[in-house]
Amino acid sequence: PRPYQSCSSLYLMITMFCLSTEYIVAFNGYFTAKARSHFISSALKSSEALDWRIVPRKNPASDFPSDFEVVQIRQASHSSLLTLEDHPYIKRVTPQRKVFRTLNYTPDLPDPGAACNNDTRWTQKWQSWQSSRPLRRTSLSLAFGFWHATGRHSSRRLLRAIPRHVAQILQADVLWQMGYTGSGVKVAVFDTGLSEKHPHFKNVKERTNWTNEKTLDDGLGHGTFVAGVIASMRECQGFAPDSELHIFRVFTNNQVSYTSWFLDAFNYAILKKIDVLNLSIGGPDFMDHPFVDKVWELTANRVIMVSAIGNDGPLYGTLNNPADQMDVIGVGGIDFEDNIARFSSRGMTTWELPGGYGRVKPDIVTYGSGVRGSGMKEGCRSLSGTSVASPVVAGAVTLLVSTVLNRELVNPASMKQALIASARRLPGVNMFEQGHGKLDLIRAYQILNSYKPQASLSPSYIDLTECPYMWPYCSQPIYYGGMPTIVNVTILNGMGVTGRILDKPIWQPYLPQNGDHIDVAVSYSPVLWPWAGYLAVSISVAKKAASWEGIAQGHVMVTVASPAGNNVGGEMTSTVKLPVKVKIVPTPPRSKRVLWDQYHNLRYPPGYFPRDNLRMKNDPLDWNGDHIHTNFRDMYQHLRSMGYFVEVLGAPITCFDASQYGTFMMVDSEEEYFPEEITKLRRDIDKGLSLIVFSDWYNTSVMRKVKFYDENTRQWWMPDTGGANVPALNDLISVWGMAFSDGLYEGDFTMADHDMYYASGCSIAKFPEDGIVIAKTLKDQGLEVLKQETAVVEGVPILGMYQTPSEGGGRIALYGDSNCIDDSHRQKDCFWLLDALLQYTSYSMTPPSLIHSNSRVTPPTGTDRPLPERLEGNHLYRYSKVLEAHLGDPKPRPLPACPHLSWSKPQPLNETAPRFVFYLHMYPSTLEG
Repeated sequence: PRPYQSCSSLYLMITMFCLSTEYIVAFNGYFTAKARSHFISSALKSSEALDWRIVPRKNPASDFPSDFEVVQIRQASHSSLLTLEDHPYIKRVTPQRKVFRTLNYTPDLPDPGAACNNDTRWTQKWQSWQSSRPLRRTSLSLAFGFWHATGRHSSRRLLRAIPRHVAQILQADVLWQMGYTGSGVKVAVFDTGLSEKHPHFKNVKERTNWTNEKTLDDGLGHGTFVAGVIASMRECQGFAPDSELHIFRVFTNNQVSYTSWFLDAFNYAILKKIDVLNLSIGGPDFMDHPFVDKVWELTANRVIMVSAIGNDGPLYGTLNNPADQMDVIGVGGIDFEDNIARFSSRGMTTWELPGGYGRVKPDIVTYGSGVRGSGMKEGCRSLSGTSVASPVVAGAVTLLVSTVLNRELVNPASMKQALIASARRLPGVNMFEQGHGKLDLIRAYQILNSYKPQASLSPSYIDLTECPYMWPYCSQPIYYGGMPTIVNVTILNGMGVTGRILDKPIWQPYLPQNGDHIDVAVSYSPVLWPWAGYLAVSISVAKKAASWEGIAQGHVMVTVASPAGNNVGGEMTSTVKLPVKVKIVPTPPRSKRVLWDQYHNLRYPPGYFPRDNLRMKNDPLDWNGDHIHTNFRDMYQHLRSMGYFVEVLGAPITCFDASQYGTFMMVDSEEEYFPEEITKLRRDIDKGLSLIVFSDWYNTSVMRKVKFYDENTRQWWMPDTGGANVPALNDLISVWGMAFSDGLYEGDFTMADHDMYYASGCSIAKFPEDGIVIAKTLKDQGLEVLKQETAVVEGVPILGMYQTPSEGGGRIALYGDSNCIDDSHRQKDCFWLLDALLQYTSYSMTPPSLIHSNSRVTPPTGTDRPLPERLEGNHLYRYSKVLEAHLGDPKPRPLPACPHLSWSKPQPLNETAPRFVFYLHMYPSTLEG
């Protein structure tokens, strides 16, 4: 790399795309090379694949049995891939993927007195592992000005490092003075390699190269930095200088890697019985099956994996995989003033949407801003990012492992239990920002060295009254008739890699604390593997408390069983209590209740669902969940401040009682609709339910323009919808004579004395003649994307309001763009407009500023241009909950049954609840079995 002459920031960006004709064939066991070749040959013998070969892999794992092969099949047909997957010894066939990491230098504004030599400040952007779709951002064929890869945080200034080293700040020197320095612990660094004679390291046990370059050295400096944070012995000292460093070079000097390199390297780490593994990469694709499966296998083999939670903050719902997995220690970043780093990704996990609710992540946070580590050849430098916080925790974990005499007690679950039980909670920060709190090395040491194998819970209690830590749960009380509140608790099983729930969890309400005023339903993992599982607690208010206000408490009792180790036979058991505390209020009036449609939102992964704002060239995927607690968080907070109660519908429209709600909100919907849903919504609105729709762009020509070439299938991939599924929305609202167009518009304007920005929205094509329609002058963004021409269009209808004619009927409001209420890349919010629309829909109060606006126009009749149609040949059915594949056009699936909760039979306790619930989070609350 070039020498640093001035202060600069270094941004790292990862993209991934499929390789031409290469596939990873995963087996359901480990086999020799000869056996693997035989299985593939016999599977392909009867297929159409005539030209195929096994790609040779020359690396340290080549001499050992493996559970996968890389196969090149030229002109592979779908049937030949199915033939492979049908073989009894083959588990899965997925495309081989190429990872490409880029470094971008941007100048920083110098701080007064800042040194620019070894103190060069880095920030880093691990952009994405978009690995279930071959998304190579630079190859998207949208007009250049709209869509190409750039670092998201290129203008952010990060804090400089303070002079003290992070290991000393976290009091590693206390353990060093006790004689603990990481000795005997094997720690793996998966990165860019390490020079053989770097002066900072004294115990590099092995350097292995998994790339196609013939070198073991680090040509970039990132791997050296990470290794230094963990194990440097001088200057910028690491946590565990005497640990055994195992360097896995998995990126080339051109910053290229392949999925197969990681899989081989992971297998080798298992063979070498690695204790701790640091992985400073990640991305949104939790459906990358070969990678996720291999991470499970690693941790099942007692490898403690530490991974960065992501640099996509401060937006919520931006967790990266594998850090979002239950068996991995996911690490967020803070600065040296104990503030959550702006770049640190926030929870919740989004695996569980739309039917469930996300888990708490990150697990813990630690210093990730301005941390000093080893330079590439010598000296020290500073770096920022959650992939800096990750090796801080990995180094601390390595040091902690060396303090435990009985290493059999140390496993991925027990280590996580010690870290989260000892973490120091940061004030004023919620659990989806800080997890369990800030890493406390000394308290973790104390807990780990008095540890007995047990189960514990994360979070260890549910207190819906505790703000801000328990946000969003604490932000809205519960009431009779509301959608059940779901808390997704992680069960950590330190007793063994596998376990089970013994009998059923027991709900025990405290009668003196009104525990009988709530009903509780519990679902859970049938098997806890590896080391963890889930406990989903659904809470509702009993009918007798419909008009009651107060606090209700109880606890859920869970017993976990695991096979006893050391060939003893029998089982170990551990019983944990989950305290529950909620605030109940009388059921709010219908006009104050808003229902958010989550069921009809689709996102990446697994499909290619594009961003709603086409100007956002650095972030083309819609991957944040579109939930009121992720990228619509600010909107939710605003509605709560205005006195509205907001609930989430994670099931079809047929599954809620519309008489309970004033307004149903459909925002940025990509899904299709069951015919039964369309019928029910029409009936509900006739009976008084109101509807607000925030749409987004949909234009098949633009969708073809933003396609990209999939080298695997030799086909062009196109979005499965636009920003929203306008044809489906039009099916839904057509009964009232309404429709959106396929026009694509953007621009600044003023509405009711508010500055507004329309970001890649559509227009209203058709509206009832007695409705209210507001139009504005906007730019034709579709023309700009398609032809790189600029045109201004006057009188674009963007807002419509309509009172349905039936007696007691509800009202409908349409707006063509959701970006102004979406936290993702929002430029100007329109919460005032949402307030006005809710006044209209819930209270039948037409905003005077809109009804008397100069921008009011005659409603369009829909005769000037055809309504948008679905993209011919689209693959939405692959990801849809509504459609199924069918000869010809996809057809609706049968309407699924509505979710049914099995409420736990209460076992009341006539005793007082514990007073200090907060302190239960510090130590796993268990009763030994």
